[in-house]
Amino acid sequence: MSALVSAAGLGLVGTAPTATSGGRRRPEQLRELAERAGRELEGAPALEIARWAAETFGDRFCVTSSMADAVLAHLVSRVAPGVDVVFLDTGLHFPETLAVRDAVARTLPVNVRSIRPRLTVGQQDGEYGPRLFNKSPDECCQLRKVEPLERALAGYDAWAAGLRRDESPTRANTPVVTFDARRGKVKVNPIAAWSQADVDAYIARWNVPVNELFRRGYGSIGCWPCTRRTKAGEDPRAGRWAMFEKTECGLHL
Repeated sequence: MSALVSAAGLGLVGTAPTATSGGRRRPEQLRELAERAGRELEGAPALEIARWAAETFGDRFCVTSSMADAVLAHLVSRVAPGVDVVFLDTGLHFPETLAVRDAVARTLPVNVRSIRPRLTVGQQDGEYGPRLFNKSPDECCQLRKVEPLERALAGYDAWAAGLRRDESPTRANTPVVTFDARRGKVKVNPIAAWSQADVDAYIARWNVPVNELFRRGYGSIGCWPCTRRTKAGEDPRAGRWAMFEKTECGLHL
């Protein structure tokens, strides 16, 4: 990796493709920017990756968070106070997850945006039948997570996610910066190279809000109908959609 790891030092800000007149870059410009940043920021500290994104995209950059913890929101808020934090309020979250969201909104210098699906859980039951998550979890995730995220990201050129390479085999090659071709946006994964030990150390140092369910044996936390406790030695995401051959909700595919 280049020794120049700061946003300015990388040269990515000053030489980035020119934005359009409305302040937006075209998809091909975003792709070029993401590919270069992905190469040059690999190995850079997470804070520098977040700083690059904040300086490059300004208010057209947001953070997404499942509120399993507030690590990513806290990290980005250190270089971009007031940053938008998008939370997908599926209507099926554990109370403990909503408590983390509320703590983030109350204690961090961020703007939490809770995005809801077009249908309430009751309306979805009426249209698709009850407990769609048991019959067709992919369809349920599409309605309650994927489509709401598409709407939430409409006004941004780049978004940050808290994906880590050590979470599961499907995430082992997660780049720190990439181009999300499906959405035509830059996707930033500042903590992709972190281990669970790194996350734990950050939480302890900064007293970051954490979902209480981790202390009760959950390795990964999603909607309550599709999340169970993990067993000793299991992959952290083994408790997600445990009755199905499914490991991702579709947000990061």
